Amino acid sequence: MNIPSELKYTKDHEWVRINGEELTVGITDFAQSELGDIVYVEVETLDETLNADEVFGTVEAVKTVSDLFLPVSGEIIAFNELLEDEPEKVNTDPYGDGWMIKIKASDLSEFDNLLSANDYKALISA
Repeated sequence: MNIPSELKYTKDHEWVRINGEELTVGITDFAQSELGDIVYVEVETLDETLNADEVFGTVEAVKTVSDLFLPVSGEIIAFNELLEDEPEKVNTDPYGDGWMIKIKASDLSEFDNLLSANDYKALISA
C-alpha cells in the first residue's frame, strides 16, 4: 500500500498536499483499492467555500458511490478536469494525475490536525 510520508491524511481516506496556501486533495491508494474501478468523479462545489468535513463531491465506482469530504475549510479553486474523461486516473495514479481538487485554505492551522502517514497506516491496519 502506497502512503507517501510527505502528505497528510483524513480518517475518510483523503490525502492532502500543501503548497503555500493552496492544498491539493485526492483519495488514498487504500481508498481507491477498496472502491474498485472508478468510473466517475463529480465535484459540483467549484468556487464554493465549505467547512472541513463537508461533502465536496462524490466518486462512483462499479460497485458503489462514496462521498468526498473536505479535509480543511476553504474555497475550492480547481477541479482536475482530466478526471472527466479519465476517472480511472484515480485508480492508476491516486497521488499524481488522479488528484481531485485544489483548495485555498481558510485556516491553515487545520492542516496540522490531519493524520500523518504513520497515523493513517495505523488507521487502515486496525
